[in-house]
Amino acid sequence: MQQIDALKILTEQAASGRAVFTRRDLERMFRADRPAARAATLKRLVQSDWLRPAARGVYVYPAGLRNDGYDLERIARAIRRGDYSYVSLESALSEWGAISQVPMGYLTLMTTGRKGVFQTPLGTIEFTHTARPLEAILAATVSPPDRPLRLATPEAAWRDLKRVGRNCNMVDHQVLEEIIDERGVG
Repeated sequence: MQQIDALKILTEQAASGRAVFTRRDLERMFRADRPAARAATLKRLVQSDWLRPAARGVYVYPAGLRNDGYDLERIARAIRRGDYSYVSLESALSEWGAISQVPMGYLTLMTTGRKGVFQTPLGTIEFTHTARPLEAILAATVSPPDRPLRLATPEAAWRDLKRVGRNCNMVDHQVLEEIIDERGVG
């Protein structure tokens, strides 16, 4: 496939809101090519910096990024596609205001998939495994509009933080209690 044709396809995808792709996504998008030609097209797009590797088998089309603060979550969703992941631990507690430090470029997630840490061009993603059933995860998370991943409630994020044995000293317990009281959940 000619690079210009591949860029047209990527631009169409970006216009519909997609800028993060797995290798399989790209193979489907460039399906008119034979496998060797698809691999060559992908290699050319990476070499010319139109696509950037984000993790093994995951690519980012920089021109299509939304820069809305959730691009790292989109990469995480692609890395663990097929598993259920949600923002929790330090990242969620920081968003709720229970931790004064804001983890810039570091996203902590709970996942039904494997644990792991991934360095990406946009920041670091840390997956921590949870064995919780999907019903419990859905009950302990909220789904903010236009966000790729669900967000743990403050109670769930605190519970996750303690369960996995993380540093709980950075949490302002008084603020956490106030947040929980304001939400009317206990």
